[in-house]
Amino acid sequence: MQQFISVEDVPSVPRIVGTALDYKKDPFKDKGLGANKTLGMIFLNPSLRTRLSTQVAAKNLGMEAIVFNIDKEGWALEMNDGAIMSGNTTEHVKEAAAVMGQYFDILSIRTFPGLKDKEEDYTEKYINQFIRYAGVPVVSLESATLHPLQSLTDVITIKERWQQPRKPKVVMTWAPHVRALPQAVPNSFAQWMNAWDEVDFVITHPEGYELDPKFSGQAPVIHDQRKALEGADFVYVKNWSSYKDYGKITCTDQSWMVSNETLKNTNNAQVMHCLPVRRNVVIADEVLDGPQSIVIPEAGNRVWAAQAVLSEILKHR
Repeated sequence: MQQFISVEDVPSVPRIVGTALDYKKDPFKDKGLGANKTLGMIFLNPSLRTRLSTQVAAKNLGMEAIVFNIDKEGWALEMNDGAIMSGNTTEHVKEAAAVMGQYFDILSIRTFPGLKDKEEDYTEKYINQFIRYAGVPVVSLESATLHPLQSLTDVITIKERWQQPRKPKVVMTWAPHVRALPQAVPNSFAQWMNAWDEVDFVITHPEGYELDPKFSGQAPVIHDQRKALEGADFVYVKNWSSYKDYGKITCTDQSWMVSNETLKNTNNAQVMHCLPVRRNVVIADEVLDGPQSIVIPEAGNRVWAAQAVLSEILKHR
């Protein structure tokens, strides 16, 4: 594996999931793999789970991880080619990324969309500029349109918790939020579910919240949440802003919040969320604190997802 930007970079989803679960059993079995190697972790936006879990994963492999919050500690970067840099930007990504490539064996980066210009966000200009100029493998810690480390984690979590011979029914449901959020997590979750031939995948959301078909694919979309959740084995809860009316909140219907009532016609579904979660807005306390919530063990699996990704890249260095 040469980089990790989306599921398309993964030769085999089952294999990388197996690698992650093996690391969960024996975290230090490859502790020499990353010896004398350095991971650069570049953040243009805040992070808790992604930052900490990736640092732990790197340490388990013997790597040194260096964190740089470029939005707070670095120069303002210019991303546009041919720019006349007479404004607020101080350094061009051409130099910044190339220099980082001199320092690090693997470069990881986290950035969010502006949610104002769909075309710009969906061309993934920021992360692609780092890929273009760094000269070393790049790992996405979340980008404008995708969050592959989170989605790999979600596949790992479903795989380890499902022991029946039939495919589980996995439903991703939209839920309300007080802010307009990116489509990165739902895009990515849909992309990985579609690529992983071990689940029956359904999406439910209010009308107007359709995702980019590039990511949602042929997954059934049901606008009636109650109907969609019937018989669900896993419920993945996430808010996102409109893709069609880009970056806008077009529905505030609080009945879409996931509560015990929402789950009563599921197959005692296990409830997932990427975190952080707004309690009693996105998911009710009674669910998050109840027996069906697996958000904490799900978050714990972030370490093994990152470790599997880093090890796959290191093995090809």
